Amino acid sequence: MSNQPIRVGVVGVGRGKSFAQSASGAVGMELVALCDIWEERLHELAGELSVAAYTDYDAFLAHDMDAVVLANYFHEHAPFAIKALRADKHVMSETACNGTLAEGVALCRAVEASGRIYMLAENYPYTVFNQEMHRLYREGEIGEVAYAEGEYNHPMSRDASLRISPGFDHWRAWIPSTYYCTHALAPLVYITDTRPVAVNALAIARPERTLTLRRGDPGSVILCRMDNGAVFRLFGLGLPGHSNWYRLHGERGAMEITRGPGYFGPEEVRVWHEPWHLKAGEEAERVYKPDWPEHGDLARKAGHGGGDFWTSFHFARAIRSGEQPFLDVYRGVAMSSVGILAWKSALEDGRPFDVPDFRDEAARKSWENDHWSPWPKHAGPGQPPPSILGRREPDPEHVPYARRVWKDMGYEG
Repeated sequence: MSNQPIRVGVVGVGRGKSFAQSASGAVGMELVALCDIWEERLHELAGELSVAAYTDYDAFLAHDMDAVVLANYFHEHAPFAIKALRADKHVMSETACNGTLAEGVALCRAVEASGRIYMLAENYPYTVFNQEMHRLYREGEIGEVAYAEGEYNHPMSRDASLRISPGFDHWRAWIPSTYYCTHALAPLVYITDTRPVAVNALAIARPERTLTLRRGDPGSVILCRMDNGAVFRLFGLGLPGHSNWYRLHGERGAMEITRGPGYFGPEEVRVWHEPWHLKAGEEAERVYKPDWPEHGDLARKAGHGGGDFWTSFHFARAIRSGEQPFLDVYRGVAMSSVGILAWKSALEDGRPFDVPDFRDEAARKSWENDHWSPWPKHAGPGQPPPSILGRREPDPEHVPYARRVWKDMGYEG
């Protein structure tokens, strides 16, 4: 591709605002269009950024542009991505890539047929400390990984939770506790370049009905067997005790980010070795605050610990080079499918499930008609509940308060 700016359109003006603002000359992108059905906010942001505004997705895809960034609802990305790929657009999608296993299969096929770039916009691998652990792992600091842990536990106040999930059928109210797993898993996959091959999980439920009207459970623990034999443990989602944390144990050492106050803690890396594994001149233990490998001035200004800059950076680089990024459709769909298969496991009290190799048509074909889904629009016989306690209705006593919060933010549904 030439050195002309990559013309980008963004779907979703909530989470998509940060993508719209990061589509700048610094990464060789130019924002040209926005799309959303939230008309008031759409036109406000489009006017602020001086770009075209669309409420119709087909009309949006007809705009003269090279790439689409999907920041619409969590479980609705795959159909939008497939349509964009068929319109000859490159695609970067927020998590999750797919809401069902069948969507994952269809998405892989669509990317292959299109020849376009597809990237999962998973930003947590690109925090400064995870990039540093990626570098250390590549240099053999701890040897091959045997065990790793990833945590994304993000509790929120009642009001904050209601504000980001307006309405009774919002995806955040229905999401099972295993589904939002890529913030915990993707950094470990990025650091070690391993792939999940099997998964089992247990959900953590609370019998009382929640003040936020959430139907799903507050937490889960997922175990992933990786393709090199390692085991990864993932924890989340919203239990008290905020935690974004990663640790890896290898053949000759271990490393982690340190715990402490702050969204990502102190953002320090700790590396340690047993005495019998020390090499000449190597320290038994060190703790330090790493710096960015490059572009630190831009990354420090971006959201999610700099990750929002790096996803746009790698997407633009992939488009220009014609080479799929590390977080390609196969890794993205596999990690998104871990959440789905983990929920199947949790509903069967921890039964293990194999994760298909989505690079292999023969391996993925058996899942092409698997439309198993907890989302209300897919409700019907054979579909799963969002909680291991079954289908639960919001407490009527809490509904008036929720409606007041939603009304204050302009939502009347």
